[in-house]
Amino acid sequence: MKRFATLYAELDATTSTAAKVAALQRYLAEAPPDDAAWAVYFLAGGRPRQVVRTSVLRALACEMAALPDWLFEASYQAVGDLAETIAHVLPPGQAPDEAPLAEWVQQRLLPLRGLPEPELRARVQAQWAVLDGLGRMLWVKLAGGGFRVGVSRLLVQRALAQHAGLEPSLVAQRMMGYTDARSLPTAAAYAALIAPAPDGQAGAPKDGRPYPFFLAHALLPEAGLHECLGPVDEWLVEWKYDGIRAQLVKRAGRVWIWSRGEELVTEAFPELLPLAQALPEGTVLDGELLAWQGPAPGSPGPGLWGSGRPAPFNLLQQRLGRKRLSAQLLARAPVVFLAYDLLEADGQDLRALPQGQRRQRLEEGLRGTGLAVSPALREPDWPQVTLARQAARDLGVEGLMLKRLDSAYGVGRTRQGGLWWKWKVDPMTVDGVLIYAQAGHGRRASLYTDYTFAVWNRPPASAEEAQAVIEAIARGEPLPSQPGQALTEQPLQLVAFAKAYSGLTDEEFKQVDAVIRRSTLQKFGPVRSVRPSLVFELAFEGIQASPRHKSGVALRFPRMARLRPDKPLHEASTLAELQALMAALDPAGSAATSSP
Repeated sequence: MKRFATLYAELDATTSTAAKVAALQRYLAEAPPDDAAWAVYFLAGGRPRQVVRTSVLRALACEMAALPDWLFEASYQAVGDLAETIAHVLPPGQAPDEAPLAEWVQQRLLPLRGLPEPELRARVQAQWAVLDGLGRMLWVKLAGGGFRVGVSRLLVQRALAQHAGLEPSLVAQRMMGYTDARSLPTAAAYAALIAPAPDGQAGAPKDGRPYPFFLAHALLPEAGLHECLGPVDEWLVEWKYDGIRAQLVKRAGRVWIWSRGEELVTEAFPELLPLAQALPEGTVLDGELLAWQGPAPGSPGPGLWGSGRPAPFNLLQQRLGRKRLSAQLLARAPVVFLAYDLLEADGQDLRALPQGQRRQRLEEGLRGTGLAVSPALREPDWPQVTLARQAARDLGVEGLMLKRLDSAYGVGRTRQGGLWWKWKVDPMTVDGVLIYAQAGHGRRASLYTDYTFAVWNRPPASAEEAQAVIEAIARGEPLPSQPGQALTEQPLQLVAFAKAYSGLTDEEFKQVDAVIRRSTLQKFGPVRSVRPSLVFELAFEGIQASPRHKSGVALRFPRMARLRPDKPLHEASTLAELQALMAALDPAGSAATSSP
């Protein structure tokens, strides 16, 4: 544990990629295989289920440090990290324990899950007592499920490749499925990651593991597409879907479905298994899991996919993380797999073939199987492609994918060997009013950077009416009514509808923080309510009905696009505008807004 804690501190202390790789290589050269297996697992994104609730850890830390909860909360807000706060407030322990990482995780941490609280508290106290401050902080992050450090999976693969003298692409392929929570790491699994490769090449896996996913770069053309990309006939143009990227693997008579996050999601999509079982042995498809409205893709009809179309993402989301899929849910949220690449056929790895050849074999191989192929756009020139992109949102997709026909299927987000671009439609925007703020975490712990925004429940009749509401909020008084206002008309008010914490520069966050501190009305623990005075333009990718939010709507991936000092408060957006936007995107209305 001590060696891993030292590695964590080294990685956290630098932004240099070379320094992080060097630190990882030093650790891998010194650590026993059992420890290295767990270290790679955690650093590459693996997270076993939380073993102790953070509320229990917090209460126990207050008890051991003899601190009232309000003082711990004040310390937490100053530090910005729960694990670090607990490590700071705990009284000094005994001499640090020298047990290795694997022993700590397998014999001490994981057995805590499900223990009766008295025994749990006694064990946690005993374990904290033999750790130093850095070890305690790391323990809390691992036990509470909040372990993160500034290391990407790609960087871990690079360090492993250099340590073992292997090609990074081979290590990337071997790591597929390594962080799946259903199978915890072992020394044998780690040895398989770094085992010598006789020919230096990966070859097709023999088990159910997928291939590393090839990722696209965002296209932000600064000139004409022909100048940026060349002739349109050198590209495969497809739709970019708002679903779950997945690989469907058929080997050894079994079917596996893997998400891009390397989660095995086969059980969540049972209707796909009969179709996949009909595929030849040694087949791997790359594609998209989509919730679907109407008949399956390819059925007769006038639309792009026949009579059906992709459904909003929140419908698909209901299928994930459930232990039981009811017949009602399966009927309400049907799912299709739309394939757009063939990575393996007859047990042969096809990724080195040009995209055009893989596409041709994909279309031929899926003909008559019941599995659909993502349609290609056959536009004669880039202006026509641009026009097609403008219709993306009306079709329920996010934009376009552009893939060079001569490109191989790469590993991760790289331009080596292949090239894909994602050309998304411009995000939707709305103007919201800042009403609540909370301090950030980490380096932003001293600034208010996490904001809650509101819109008007109806259009203000005038700037004066809006200002009267602002003054009433500031005084904590009931909302005023206007002379002649009908009893059935709602009083004007601001309705919370979204939270966002990204999009501004550091300097802009400092400016907003100063306004928040000057205009705070009330404090609710770490949250401040503020006098409404700032309007922000918020960008987002999707909107759907949500019974869990007071406004009745939920935004997908909201972020702050810019401050709007030019926008008066009474001209901020209204709830009716959000509802109209939602209706335009999903005219039939989504049946996905309630759970079974």
